[in-house]
Amino acid sequence: MAKLFPGIGKWYQDTVSLQLFEVVAVDEDIGAIEVQYLDGDIGEFELEVWGQMNLVSAAAPEDANAGYGASYSDPWEDNPSYINDSSNNPVESIEPESFLGYDDIL
Repeated sequence: MAKLFPGIGKWYQDTVSLQLFEVVAVDEDIGAIEVQYLDGDIGEFELEVWGQMNLVSAAAPEDANAGYGASYSDPWEDNPSYINDSSNNPVESIEPESFLGYDDIL
């Protein structure tokens, strides 16, 4: 089986444990690969361990953002009533203080 180089944003499946995960970070300086499993758990492998694993490339699952707590059917994206309306924002009514002088006088 050919060994796969970990690509950020790529999905892999361990053929032994059948776990599906996405590579979210690769730090070659310390030799670590950070992954996120489909259920949201975070894991880390050393580069040496990665090379010994039986991995295959996998397609991203249908709801690949489930581990992040987000979903494409998010009601915040589809409902225009949640759009920020700055006309009702009380911060907009605050007038700035006038300042006469200089901050950096020695």
